[in-house]
Amino acid sequence: MAAPTMQQPELDTTSIPGYVIFPELDDKAPQATTGLRSQVHPLDQLSVYEISTTAKIIRDFASPKQIKFNCITLREPKKNEYAAFRSRTGPRPERRAFAIVLEQGTPNVAEVVVNLTKSQVEDWKPVHDVSPTLTLEDLDVMERIARADPRVIEVCREIGITDMSKVYLDAWAIGVDRRWGFERRLQQGLPYYRASEYDNQYAHPLDFTVVADTETEEVLSVDVRRVNGERTKVPLEQHNYLPEFISDGYEPHKLKPIDITQPEGVSFQMKGNEIHWANYKMHIGFNYREGIVLSDVRIHDAYENRERTLFNRISVVEMVVPYGNPDPPHHKKHAFDVGEYGSGLMTNSLKLGCDCKGAIHYLDGIVSTSKGQAAVIKNAICIHEEDNGLLYKHTDFRDANVISARDRKLIISQIITAANYEYGFYHTFMLDGTYKLEMKLTGMLNTYCMHSSETAAPYGTEVAPGINAHNHQHIFSLRVDPEIDGPNNSILQSDAVSSDAPVGSPENPYGNGFYCKKTLLRTAKEAAVNYCHETQRAWDIINPNKINESCKKPIGYKIINNSCPPLLAKPGSVVYKRAAFARKSLWVVPYKDYELFPAGDYVCQSTGEENHPYNQSVLDWSNRDEPIENTDIVCYMQFGLTHFPRCEDFPIMPAEPVGIMIRASNFFQKNPALWVQPSQIKNDTSSRNAFSSSDCCGAAKSNPSSRL
Repeated sequence: MAAPTMQQPELDTTSIPGYVIFPELDDKAPQATTGLRSQVHPLDQLSVYEISTTAKIIRDFASPKQIKFNCITLREPKKNEYAAFRSRTGPRPERRAFAIVLEQGTPNVAEVVVNLTKSQVEDWKPVHDVSPTLTLEDLDVMERIARADPRVIEVCREIGITDMSKVYLDAWAIGVDRRWGFERRLQQGLPYYRASEYDNQYAHPLDFTVVADTETEEVLSVDVRRVNGERTKVPLEQHNYLPEFISDGYEPHKLKPIDITQPEGVSFQMKGNEIHWANYKMHIGFNYREGIVLSDVRIHDAYENRERTLFNRISVVEMVVPYGNPDPPHHKKHAFDVGEYGSGLMTNSLKLGCDCKGAIHYLDGIVSTSKGQAAVIKNAICIHEEDNGLLYKHTDFRDANVISARDRKLIISQIITAANYEYGFYHTFMLDGTYKLEMKLTGMLNTYCMHSSETAAPYGTEVAPGINAHNHQHIFSLRVDPEIDGPNNSILQSDAVSSDAPVGSPENPYGNGFYCKKTLLRTAKEAAVNYCHETQRAWDIINPNKINESCKKPIGYKIINNSCPPLLAKPGSVVYKRAAFARKSLWVVPYKDYELFPAGDYVCQSTGEENHPYNQSVLDWSNRDEPIENTDIVCYMQFGLTHFPRCEDFPIMPAEPVGIMIRASNFFQKNPALWVQPSQIKNDTSSRNAFSSSDCCGAAKSNPSSRL
């Protein structure tokens, strides 16, 4: 996943923080299509040279138009092409790149497909009434132009700020602002003040917002919020968290070091970007929008002695963070961090001992710049193992036989910084065949200043004097393209319900009967469903063509998702329309190539209009109401949390986890982890032990006083 190993040209590490920028390709540079990458895995991200080659091919094709690149990324092969290649019944798919380009000085946007195998533009499709992702380069415009704008300078002077170098603006997508249409590519700036170089700006929010045109680099509006005709004073009390300010408060003596070692090395093997661990195999990809993409996930079944398919593709394809304060300008704060900014673009370069501990394997991420240069994010992906507590255990009280095995998990992770928030993505695989995605939320609360006449309730919390942190939600969308032991799958809804038979009846004489009610979801509209706490609802992805011989039920994997906050924005609201994917806990639709993003391909400035010709959402796909029974399907699973800020979340938030799990349900004949050797117990001298044997497996020596 890193760039090819050869002498590299001089690099630029300054223009975009966290990126290593490679220069543009010239006519003498090596081409990505000549030998260097001829045997690359079809799902590998584009290399440094493939990105530069793509840019050159597109520029030559578009000449004399002046263009800039919104993205250059892998055009993944169609599913049937990759399946034929994987099964060795078809050729290697041709290598393709996908780019979104903007014609400079115009609102024109086009989608371009480049065939790198043939070195030619294969498709150029103009798209209208859309606004592409705001890249880090785009977002850098706001602070630079706002500080120099006379209107911004004046509104700062009114509240006592005359040094504009101390004014900072977080650039956000604007959502919908009906003062402008798609003729302008908009962003909004949320301003803060810093009293010193490393001061916490979120402790000093300002009472205005800025709207700017990304392409023309001009400030369009400075919107000032007045309360009773008055401006709101800047809260100047300091609330800092960096070591420069609070190092005297650290108490390291209270915590002894924990060292994580694997003296014999890690248990996984990397073959290029494919990982083999325990009984799993999968490919690890990366792109500018989704970040980590896991593909071709398989598991070896020891009982059937064969490799079985689980998932074609797994990725986090969208998230929305709608804020709950209805007062302007907060109604425009609902960030779609995947679609509006790109998880890949915002990925951190991870550091050992800070972001990851133990024996770590890193993979780099490769994205593109507006000039078509390749940019490498070093150590974008962390791969490591962790102990995961008990895998299974039983103590036979009669003869003191103890069996106990330790679980282990493989974690493939990335961390992104989305302005004030950090999100950790932890794709986790366990020895019993379980997959879990855990998100960890940390970073900074989005804050706003309070006028002396205001209270934070009911739409926020005054986390410090004069500082309001508003209620908000985090709703993530996990896209899973399943292949549960075969390409054709179905969805069963599972509800825990009491027996219908009354107490005292022959069928339920004592009234204690309950069972799992299974409902087959036959069409996409039937499968647009919500979680039900009362019935502990779950969903089974089954293969109806494969029956487990023991239980006489279809083999499957169960979606366990009880962290499903309902979208609280009302029907008809801007957020409700734009974030239609968040209305349901689960959507299931038939698979279609390149139908990926549930809020649309173009989320910036989207209105949520249904049946948009270039920007359809999962609601549109569901409304087709196509059959989803015993066919190739895709599941969109929404999970997350509703955040009512606490004082404890300020000035920097303790990490808060939330997750979703998919685990085997009658997929295996029996416990699939019995191949894991039971653990050895070391003598514990810290307290009295019931058993003195050093081996917890087999006939342990018993202490007679411990017998029941």
